[in-house]
Amino acid sequence: MKTEDYIALEEQYGAHNYNPLDVVITRGEGVWLYDAEGKRYLDCLSAYSAVNQGHVHPKILEALQTQAARLTLTSRAFHNDQLPLLYKELHDMTGYEMSLPMNSGTEAVETALKLARKWAYQVKGVPRYDAEIITCEGNFHGRSISVVTFSDEELYRNDFGPFTPGFIIAPYGDAPAIEAAITPNTAAVLVEPIQGENGVILPPEGYLQRLSQICDQHSVLLIADEIQTGLGRTGRLFASEHEGVRPDMLIIGKALSGGFYPVSAVLADKAIMGLFTPGEHGSTFGGNPLGAAIARAALQVIQEEKLIENASILGEYFIEQLVEIPSPHVKEVRGKGLMIGVELSPEAGGARRFAEALQKDGILLKETHEHVLRFAPPLVIERETIDWALPHIRRALNIP
Repeated sequence: MKTEDYIALEEQYGAHNYNPLDVVITRGEGVWLYDAEGKRYLDCLSAYSAVNQGHVHPKILEALQTQAARLTLTSRAFHNDQLPLLYKELHDMTGYEMSLPMNSGTEAVETALKLARKWAYQVKGVPRYDAEIITCEGNFHGRSISVVTFSDEELYRNDFGPFTPGFIIAPYGDAPAIEAAITPNTAAVLVEPIQGENGVILPPEGYLQRLSQICDQHSVLLIADEIQTGLGRTGRLFASEHEGVRPDMLIIGKALSGGFYPVSAVLADKAIMGLFTPGEHGSTFGGNPLGAAIARAALQVIQEEKLIENASILGEYFIEQLVEIPSPHVKEVRGKGLMIGVELSPEAGGARRFAEALQKDGILLKETHEHVLRFAPPLVIERETIDWALPHIRRALNIP
């Protein structure tokens, strides 16, 4: 079958809730993807940072194959021999005392919200069902009913109400606005250290540090959604570390499995995570032995191959090179590590046409929020590959 055949089938039989580029990927290896006709592309999206370790990493593949031949699922009705090891390795790598594995990022966000509410009632003494959680404008934490409640993107909200009470939205990057929104019923502040889906938006320097201080002063939990920014993407294990901040709860996913399998988790110390009791929360697939084995291998690859350091060094280089590209269309280049946004001027005609131009030159990425191109290649990328891509990017950013 050819590209147009696959696309026609998807158009006819699939729900139309995405608007992908007209390319059909059939194979991946490292930073490279191959389409139905065998053309090679540099992946500059990394499945929204889910494949930080590169496509089909051999060590993670081996872990998947070995575990799949032994045991894939027990449910949490029984113990399995992989999950305890993942718990220990997450603790050793992150310093958090406990973790709770789920599957998708949205599930992990919902888990953190539930845990924050229980903490508010059991520890802080908020009257039952009066707990409030503060979120930020421009956020993206998933698409469940509760999560779209506190989105300010109309596309995510239209026709999906009524919405879940208990959420307050404050401006992103404005610590005084967060503090002003806190009441005696505030349980937590949920924040992305960098807003990815909103166009790679970085808050002012010192913002997270100030939020941490405010939360401590008002007995409020700080929850960092690091599903996209975590596990090396920004040149640190977690983006919160750039300001020396240790959130009370940390949400991770995507690269936790290297793109092989849906695995997410919430990390916290025992004083918070220990509040969950049997039956209050769970998932049939969450913490299954196959997912746990894959996640263990994915974490080992990040450490052994020094992907965090690579993201820091090559991210700085990539940003420097992008800034130097002369283009009448570019308004701003911003980012940390290998999480980079190139914002185009409103007169540029939208970022989609530039993504399509790059596709023709063998580079795949996606527009975000209409006017931003996001560059986020796998963290295994080499400088020589970036140098190969730069002339193509320069040419695409100067199309009429």
